[in-house]
Amino acid sequence: MDIDLLSKMVKELILARDTVELPGIGTFVAEMVPAAFSDRGFTINPPYRRLYFRPRVEGDTTLADFYASSNNISPELARKVLTDFLTDLKQVLKEKKTIIFPGLGRLRATRENHFFFVPDEDLDIYPEGFSLAPISLKSHTETKEELAAAVENLKSIIEPDVLPDNASVSEPAPSSEAGSAPEQEEEAAIPESPRQAEPVPLAPEAPAGPRPRRYIGMKIALALLAVLILLILYMLIAQLFPGVFDTLLYNGEERRILEYFSF
Repeated sequence: MDIDLLSKMVKELILARDTVELPGIGTFVAEMVPAAFSDRGFTINPPYRRLYFRPRVEGDTTLADFYASSNNISPELARKVLTDFLTDLKQVLKEKKTIIFPGLGRLRATRENHFFFVPDEDLDIYPEGFSLAPISLKSHTETKEELAAAVENLKSIIEPDVLPDNASVSEPAPSSEAGSAPEQEEEAAIPESPRQAEPVPLAPEAPAGPRPRRYIGMKIALALLAVLILLILYMLIAQLFPGVFDTLLYNGEERRILEYFSF
């Protein structure tokens, strides 16, 4: 076995399957990519299948069975030949970091020996999409048929539906109640004579809110100042006119008792 034969088997299997496993290395996976816009929405790319590689094995023997049936050998021998070849291939991949699969792409390895696949630019594994090509809306010119169809669609949207000639539209006869309704509305719409404007009561004054703290503090300061002044006056009068306050506070007998105890 060589790399060319392995590449051909993988490509032939991937056309009919979504996965092809390389025992001991990983698995080729093909998945559908839907149509998408590019070039800022001016190009429509057709759907296609892309091929990538994942370093995970699940024990699939499809590749070995295909090799056995193609070469008329036993499955056990096919698995042994394939395992030996892939073991050497894995070692070469770790050393050289790149192995070319002709017709598919390149299987590469990072410095940490993580494997990944880079497909060829012209790889085609989607036979159903043969001859599909990107469509550029910039260069597309509408045909007469497309324009006529577009005009008809616009007419059906813009023009109102037309009734047939023999169709008669019957309107319900207005009843007496219905006829009197406009008169009532007209009567209700007649403005009444302007009435004498009634005096609007003045809004009551809002109660005064709490006085500011600065005002309260000023009152307390004035009261303390007044008490201090009275105290000073009391001391001055008591020194200048001793006994004056005693005559005001006590009678003659109480003053004599105080004078007796003062000695």
